[in-house]
Amino acid sequence: MLLNICQQPLILSSTTSLEKTYEYSYLHKWLRQGLLTSTGAKWKSRRKLLTPCFHFRILEDFLPTFNDNSFILVRKLQTLQNEEYVDIMSLIVLCTLDIVCETVMGARIGAQSGENPEYVKAVHNLGDVLLERIIRPLLWPDFLFNLSKTGRGYNRDLKILHGFTDKVIKEKKAALLTQRIHGSKETEDVQMGGKKRQALMDLLLDQHINGQQLTEEDIKEEVDTFMFEGHDTTATAMNFSLYCIGLYPEVQRKIHEELDSIFGEDTERPVTLDDVRDMKYLECVIKESLRLYPSAPLIGRILNEDFNHNGMVIPKGTTLNFFIVSIHRNPEIFPNPEVFDPDRFSPENVAKRHPFAYLPFSAGPRNCIGQKFAFLEEKVIMANILRNFTLVSLDPRDKVQLKMEFVLRPSEPIRIKLTAR
Repeated sequence: MLLNICQQPLILSSTTSLEKTYEYSYLHKWLRQGLLTSTGAKWKSRRKLLTPCFHFRILEDFLPTFNDNSFILVRKLQTLQNEEYVDIMSLIVLCTLDIVCETVMGARIGAQSGENPEYVKAVHNLGDVLLERIIRPLLWPDFLFNLSKTGRGYNRDLKILHGFTDKVIKEKKAALLTQRIHGSKETEDVQMGGKKRQALMDLLLDQHINGQQLTEEDIKEEVDTFMFEGHDTTATAMNFSLYCIGLYPEVQRKIHEELDSIFGEDTERPVTLDDVRDMKYLECVIKESLRLYPSAPLIGRILNEDFNHNGMVIPKGTTLNFFIVSIHRNPEIFPNPEVFDPDRFSPENVAKRHPFAYLPFSAGPRNCIGQKFAFLEEKVIMANILRNFTLVSLDPRDKVQLKMEFVLRPSEPIRIKLTAR
């Protein structure tokens, strides 16, 4: 069932109807019962436990990782600026995979430099298989899926991913226990206020070792969940944002002016948190791009109780779907919805809209816990690209066909021409 604008906030803000739709069950083998797929008491306790891990004080420690990997991406793009066009998505996804591995697991996989190709390929393959399983009813039963060629490949790739996560957890836990037993110099530096970057896994292992209710299996669930959610969605968001910037020269000019006012002619200085806060117009551009091309195009809920609104009763057990792509094109909320207009997200215009009219990160209790992480990452990477290049998108919007998966994607690579500034 699809809902109208009046019903959306009532459902999404519910503290009882928190269960996701059946499609998410196909993620259980990969993510088990992590934050994305769990429900009920487990989800509530895990959400409460993990929320402090995404505080800005912790996210600020990730800025060097964002900068380092985005500079690698910029250097790769510089070698391609004389090409007729670039499929920028294929490069950005490797950058975000490097970032998420380092920030979530504290492990460097070198995806951009061609290291660990087996792991990188496995990550990409698993996402493709999920869509194939959803659209092919013969693959719905686990028994038939596991017998199929698709299922065997999926299980093989899953073994690679889970094996890598297990290995990193065991190594980091052993190192942390050794530091605590022997009082290593690194531990003393942290106690004395020395800077040490902690990945999400480090924070979870601290809680595990300190006797809180987190087992190694719990840590695996959450690490794999953030690996799944944390690279493809942000890469897709940046791909569409850069595409839109390349389509609209006036928008690009304003972004360049904003970045020049922050960095001057220096294209190599790392982006700081203060710089990110000053990128107000770039943030509006990213938000407008996410309005037209939300990374998660559809979200669903299963009602855990009867829903009564203005005399209409939707019974318990009903599956409800929110088609974000259409919600963001409601002309009553967004006049001339197909027009790309970043000023829709100026503070005064945002204040006029219901907060649930814009849902790129969902809303309510089950909104995306990593949205601050995503915005910070996207602004740093895009700023470093746009400090160095002018973009021209070669495909008009009516020629870019979309395909619906867990993540919204163009059906064919988007072609962008790069020119050094």
